[in-house]
Amino acid sequence: MTIPAKFLALAHPRWISLLIIGFCLGYAVTALTRLPKWSLLLVMAAWLALGAWRHWGAPRRAHAAPSRGWPWSLLPIALWGLYIYLSDSFGIVDLGAVFFHLQAGMTDHGGVSRIGAAIGYTLTMAALLAAITWLIRHDRPWRRAEPFLALVLLASNPLLYGVTQRGAAIVTDDGAWLDRQYVQPVILDVPEQRPNLLLMYLESIERTYADRERFGDAYADLDAVGEHGLVYEGVYQLDNTGWTMAGMIASQCGSPLMPAGLLHDRQFSPLEQVVPGVDCLGDLLSEQGYRLSYLGGASTAFAGKGIFYKEHGFDTVLGREDLQPRLEDPNYVNNWGLYDDSLYDFTLEEMRRLNREPGPWGVVNLTIAGHAPRGYPAQSCIERQGEFDGVDILYSVECSAWLARDFLERADAEGLLDNTVVIVASDHLTMRVSVWEQLLMGERDNTFMLLGPDIPVGRQSREASMVDVFPTILEALGFTIDWHRAGLGVSLLSEEPTLIEEYGKTQINARMREESALQERLWQGLAPQPQPPNEEQEQEQVLEAPKDATGEKPASVQ
Repeated sequence: MTIPAKFLALAHPRWISLLIIGFCLGYAVTALTRLPKWSLLLVMAAWLALGAWRHWGAPRRAHAAPSRGWPWSLLPIALWGLYIYLSDSFGIVDLGAVFFHLQAGMTDHGGVSRIGAAIGYTLTMAALLAAITWLIRHDRPWRRAEPFLALVLLASNPLLYGVTQRGAAIVTDDGAWLDRQYVQPVILDVPEQRPNLLLMYLESIERTYADRERFGDAYADLDAVGEHGLVYEGVYQLDNTGWTMAGMIASQCGSPLMPAGLLHDRQFSPLEQVVPGVDCLGDLLSEQGYRLSYLGGASTAFAGKGIFYKEHGFDTVLGREDLQPRLEDPNYVNNWGLYDDSLYDFTLEEMRRLNREPGPWGVVNLTIAGHAPRGYPAQSCIERQGEFDGVDILYSVECSAWLARDFLERADAEGLLDNTVVIVASDHLTMRVSVWEQLLMGERDNTFMLLGPDIPVGRQSREASMVDVFPTILEALGFTIDWHRAGLGVSLLSEEPTLIEEYGKTQINARMREESALQERLWQGLAPQPQPPNEEQEQEQVLEAPKDATGEKPASVQ
C-alpha cells in the first residue's frame, strides 16, 4: 500500500516545524490569558494557515542554500518558555520568590508533582528551539526579520522587565522611601498578665473563599470561628509577600521579604541567616520571657524556614524530619510532609507541654491542606467529605477550614485557650488552582482574625496588608508599642492609618521596585564586613624594606 504524495508532503520538516511552533504559540496564549484550553487548536490552525499562505519554509529558489548560523532569538524564546512555565504553575510570577528560593535553599520541597510537568516543558522547549532554528535557516524573510524578533521578545518578557525596571529605578531614586517609613519595633509597656499566643497559618486559605456565591460553603467553618472574634476584611497582598516565607516574615517582622540578592556574600550557597537585620515577633516575645515553638508539616530545611525561627527567638522548631518518626504510621505523609490532622495533634501535645510550665508561651504552626494546585486533604477529611477527585481545590479549602475549627474546639475544651490570644491567618493568597478564574473576578484579600480575652467580637473593614499583622498581634497581646507601629505595619486595633490607606497599594508596590535601603536593613550583616588593617603587619612590612634592613636598633626620640 503506497502513501499518497500529499501525506508525504505533510511529513516535510517545514510542516513539522510550523506545527510545533503553532502548538507552542497556542499553548502560550491560553496559559497567559483566560481563554479556554480548546482555543489552542484555533491559534494553531490560524498559524498553519498563515504559514501556508506566506509559504514559510518552502524552497523558493532551488539553488538557495540554507543558512548555517544559529538564530539570535533562541535565548529570548527560552526565557519566554521559563516565564510561561512559572505562570502556568503559579498563576502570578513573583521574581522575588524565585530569587529568594534560589538563595535560601530548595531541598526537601514537596513539588514532586511538578517534576513531570518540568520534564514535559523542557522537551517541548527543545522541540520548539529546533523548529525555530530550521525555519530561520530555510526561510530568507524569517532570517532577515529574526534579529528584530529577538529584540522584541527580550523587551517584552516580564522576567527581564522587572530586572531592568529595578536597575533604572536605582539610578533615578535614592531607594530609601520604604526605609523612611520603617519604625523599629519597641515594646514600651507590658501588661501585668501576659497572655499566651497561638498563631495559625492556613496555607493559601485566603478570605476570598468566604464568597459563597462563587465558592459555596468551602470557607463556612472559618466563618463560624470568626463569629467568636474579630475578623478583618481588606488585608491585601503587597509585592514580596506572596509566598509562605514572605507571608510569615511580613506578618512577624512588619516588612516585605526583599531577597538578599547581591547582598549575600556567597551567591551559590544557601543562606545561613534570614533577615538578620530586623527584630521580629519571636525576638520581642523571647525578651519578654515567652517560650516559643514552631511546628510545620513540611521540612524546616526548605526556604530557610528553620533558620528564620531559630535565629529569631524560637526555642523549639519542628518540621517533617522531626515529626514524621513520631507518627503512628510513618508512611502517612504527602509530598510536602505531614497531613494537617497529624500536625494539629502534635500542636496540641506541644501546647499541653508548654502549659504545664510557668510563664507565657507562644506556638506558631503552618498547615499544608490548601497548598496549590490541588491541596493535600487529610484522611479525616476524606472520611467526612467523601472521596477527593484530586483536582478540586474547594474540597481542600473545606478540609483546611474544618480541621482548623476542630483543632480550636479541642484546645478550648482542654482549657488551653483560657488565657490565649489566637491568630488565624492565611500565609498568602493562593497560586493557580482549579477555581483560578473565579478568584480573579474580584478583589482578593487574606484571612486574618483575632480571638481571645479582651478581643472584641465583630468585623472591621480596613485597607491593610500582612505587614500590619505584626503590630496588631503585639497590641492584641496587651503590649504598648511606639505610635501603634512596628516595622512598616500599623496596628489595626488603633485608628492610625496604614500605609495602604495613606498611599495605596499601587504606589507602595511601585516604591518597592525602587527600594534598596530596606533590603540592606533586612540583610544587614549578612555579607562580610571589610577588616581594619592590622597595625602590627603594617609595621612589620615597613621594617622589611631594604633601606631599613640595617640590623641596627632604631634611635630613641630625644
